[in-house]
Amino acid sequence: MTELAINVKNIKKTYKLYDKPSLRIKEAFSLSGRKYHKEFDALKDISFRVERGEMLGIIGKNGAGKSTLLKIITGVLTPTEGSVEINGKVSALLELGAGFNPEYTGIENIYLNGSMIGYTEKEMDTKIDDIIQFADIGDFIHQPVKSYSSGMFARLAFAVSINVEPDILIVDEALSVGDVFFQAKCYKKLNDLKNSGKTILFVTHDMGSVIKYCNRAILINDGVIAAEGKPAEIVDIYKKVLVGQYDGIGKKEIDAAMDDNITNKVHNIVTPQGMWKDYMLINPNSQIYGDKRAEIIDFGIFDENGEINNTISKMRPFSVKMKVKFHETIENPIFAFSIKDTKGTELTGTNTIIEDIDTGIVKAGEEITIEFRQIMRIQGGQYLLLLGCTGYQGDNLVVYNRLYDICCITIISDKTTVGYFDMDSTVDYRHI
Repeated sequence: MTELAINVKNIKKTYKLYDKPSLRIKEAFSLSGRKYHKEFDALKDISFRVERGEMLGIIGKNGAGKSTLLKIITGVLTPTEGSVEINGKVSALLELGAGFNPEYTGIENIYLNGSMIGYTEKEMDTKIDDIIQFADIGDFIHQPVKSYSSGMFARLAFAVSINVEPDILIVDEALSVGDVFFQAKCYKKLNDLKNSGKTILFVTHDMGSVIKYCNRAILINDGVIAAEGKPAEIVDIYKKVLVGQYDGIGKKEIDAAMDDNITNKVHNIVTPQGMWKDYMLINPNSQIYGDKRAEIIDFGIFDENGEINNTISKMRPFSVKMKVKFHETIENPIFAFSIKDTKGTELTGTNTIIEDIDTGIVKAGEEITIEFRQIMRIQGGQYLLLLGCTGYQGDNLVVYNRLYDICCITIISDKTTVGYFDMDSTVDYRHI
């Protein structure tokens, strides 16, 4: 019989929202019992189980209710309805450094946090060296943490939480601390804990890590469990949530429809209609310019299945499409796209001249659709898309329309190599 580590039953969390603070007091002293608040359900009837030794990924958009759920599981928040059963000692990385005393040294805070988790001083004595070595902040370990940089503070907090050998580890977006080497060490430790049979709840926006490390995943959308199952399948549904191709029904409605064999009631995926760009994550700070003699009126990113999606899997085919309306007749227009990182470094791109495409003469009033198809070889992360339609008048380049940093591309990967690109190496290893 499988032993449960976590059992979440019918959790609901409702917040009272007031338009201004004075209404809270007015309601408290109201003789008529009049309500001055609006109710907001952050979580609605959430139920799931986590088996001992399982690593469960919890994904969803910002504001979906993930962090609220974790705070209820760890006892930081009390649910409005429902219950949570925990079997084992819990270490939670919800807000790194929560509970640290800024006046205490790093060493003193290690013991303080250990006692908060439930360890005695003698038990922490056996763990202190591993924690200090993992944090790797040198002599600052003997200084008050108020003198630490944010990076050192986060490294120490993570080192404490992940090295106290909990039965259940809860991680909420905490693996992005420190430099790339420290992050690699964190992921190795996480994998070691998983392999040793620890139970892990893992909340992250890094879909590659969910696919790589988790046994199972749950998608939370608008406070309900929208889908639950194999990580890769749940990530695919999450991609559609991000671009508005999900109608928001919960897992219970889907299950009920499937149980009743009424498959036509299950419409969790919405067929895109209208403009492609309406399904993209548009950058409000994009730069758009040009004389508009030719205008990019629509654009989209499409995954290997031909579905519009701003989230692309590494080493898989994808395409960039744009529709251009010509307000004047133009000879040999140039169409281009490129991708750059969030620091502004242009990583890759091409155009119709580079690809030796003869675009000919496009007459006023015509609309052109151009599609660039390729394999995604950039490392996992978030990037920006640039689109352009230009041309030459004599020797002078003319910009008809450029959309700089127009939308976000999220690349998910279960393998990260060195640098910006994956060379897709094949390794031949043998003993001679």
